[in-house]
Amino acid sequence: QSENVLGYFVNVERMPNSCSHPPNRISLKDGKILVNLSMAYYRVNISAYNEAGESPQATYIVPEFSVTDLPGQIHVKSQGTNAVVSWTPEYNPKCFVVDWGTGKEDMHMKIITTATGNFTLDNFQPYKLYKIMVHASDVCQCESFIRHEETFGVTHFYSVEGVPRTGPANVTILNITKHSALVKWTRIAAEDCLGFLQGYRISYTDSSRKKSPAVTLNSSTTSYHLTGLKEKTTYRVQISGFTNAGEGPLTLSQPFSTPKYGTVKPLCICITQHES
Repeated sequence: QSENVLGYFVNVERMPNSCSHPPNRISLKDGKILVNLSMAYYRVNISAYNEAGESPQATYIVPEFSVTDLPGQIHVKSQGTNAVVSWTPEYNPKCFVVDWGTGKEDMHMKIITTATGNFTLDNFQPYKLYKIMVHASDVCQCESFIRHEETFGVTHFYSVEGVPRTGPANVTILNITKHSALVKWTRIAAEDCLGFLQGYRISYTDSSRKKSPAVTLNSSTTSYHLTGLKEKTTYRVQISGFTNAGEGPLTLSQPFSTPKYGTVKPLCICITQHES
């Protein structure tokens, strides 16, 4: 039916939207629009219309942007269930807009018109990861943020950190030789960390129950090469994750056995027959 389309209606709605008026509806003839957005969450609703009327809306949620190239830094200090957010602005805009929450469907918004670069947020729950964004705007009417808002900084924050509630998943032992083996695993999911994951600890015990010193690795690591193993020996491996609050539970014990002999290289014997 595209040949009958006369144009499109586009609503760009900020999330959260605490404005008193609904977002402005943009009318277009072509199926393309260029908008400058801050790093806040946005919902885009698009519908087509013709002489008979308007189509149902298609909804698109603008995905998260990378935060590696932001000019500003935000500092968060926990005070019980409250948090003091501070920053040093590069210039003094008319106002700042602070967004905070656990995700795009759970964000709160506050407009700050004072020149001081700090703000107290309240009602933080423990063991939950919050995202905090600070935006600057020279126009402080809520309906104008889409056109004038510029993100100053983004950070993540736990009011209270806990230990991970699970260990890593999918622990497997590969490439087993007389004296070594490769351990691989899947990262602990963010919602199971309950704090900022600092790293992993690997412990392993041989069949005589002799425990080797635990190996500590950073949080981006998902494999480790065990060396110095004894031949023809059964080992059991366990892994845990840890945050600043402490160490989480160990994974189930994963057994493997080293062979008595090393890798056997194939030997080719060539037999030739001579005629007498």
